[in-house]
Amino acid sequence: MRYRVTHETRYHYSAPVSLCYSLAHLTPATLPGQTCLGSRIDIQPLPAARHERVDFFGNRTVYFLTRQLHQELSVRAVSEVDVSGSMPPPPEVSAPWESVRKAVTEGAGAELGEVRQFLLESPLVRADVELNGYAAAAFTPGRPILEAVAELMGSIHRDFAYDPHFTTVSTPLSAVMEHRRGVCQDFAHLAIACLRAQGLPARYVSGYLETEPPPGGPRLVGADASHAWFSVYVPGLDWVDFDPTNDQVPSDRYITTAHGRDYSDVPPLKGVLYGGGQHTLEVAVDVMRLPN
Repeated sequence: MRYRVTHETRYHYSAPVSLCYSLAHLTPATLPGQTCLGSRIDIQPLPAARHERVDFFGNRTVYFLTRQLHQELSVRAVSEVDVSGSMPPPPEVSAPWESVRKAVTEGAGAELGEVRQFLLESPLVRADVELNGYAAAAFTPGRPILEAVAELMGSIHRDFAYDPHFTTVSTPLSAVMEHRRGVCQDFAHLAIACLRAQGLPARYVSGYLETEPPPGGPRLVGADASHAWFSVYVPGLDWVDFDPTNDQVPSDRYITTAHGRDYSDVPPLKGVLYGGGQHTLEVAVDVMRLPN
C-alpha cells in the first residue's frame, strides 16, 4: 500500500514567544516492510536554524530553533510511504517465553546488548507489582511467547475502555490500572510494563493507522490521528508488533514513524520556549491511500 501522510500541528500562544527550541519525530521510518519515499516538514515562522539527524534509537529527527517573535507556531509534515507489512509466524510455533527471557538476559552479542535496554524502567514505564500480577495470567509455564503476548494484548483490549478525555501524557500507569481507561499510548505503556515485568524486552512504537469512514459516511480529511502500539523482541524473529487498542497485529495499514523506550522518547513534537503565556494546540492528521 502507498500512503500520503499529512500531520499538521499548530500552537497558539496568548503572549509572544521570543525563542523556542523544538524537536520533531514526524518522518516515517524506512525498515523491513516499509519505505519512506519522500518527506518534507514546513515550519512557520521560518526557523533560524534547522538540522536533521538520526537519534540514539535510529529514528529520523528534525531539530529547529525559532528566534522570530511569534504567537503561532505551525509545523506541517507531508510524507509518502510504501508499506507492504510483514506477517509474523503463527503464535503457537514460537519459542516458550521463558527461553526467550533466558536468551535475552544470558546471550552474548552487540544486538542483545542493545535489546537489553528495553528490559529496564523508563520515564513513563515504571515497575509495578500489580502489573506483574496482571501479566502473569497470560504467561503460563512453557507457553509460546507470541501466543502469550497475543493474549495479553487481547486482555488489555477487553479490560480497558478507550477514553480520550481521561489521561494526559503525564498520567501514571497506576491511574490507568485503577480506572481501567486510557488511550493508545496508555495501552502500549501498559503492555510494555507487563512484558518488562516478565523479563521480556518491549518497546514503544509511534506512527499512524489508516482509518476507515463509518459505513455510508464520507472520508473526512484531517480526521485521522497519530497512533501507538508496542513490540516485543524474539531472537530469530527480531521485533514483533502488537496493537492492544485494536487487538490486532499491525498490518499494511500501519505506518511506523519511530520507536523508543516509551512515549517520552518519540513524541511527534516537543520543545522549550521563552514567553508564550497560555497556549492552545490543534492537530490534524490525514492518512490517504494512493494508487500503486
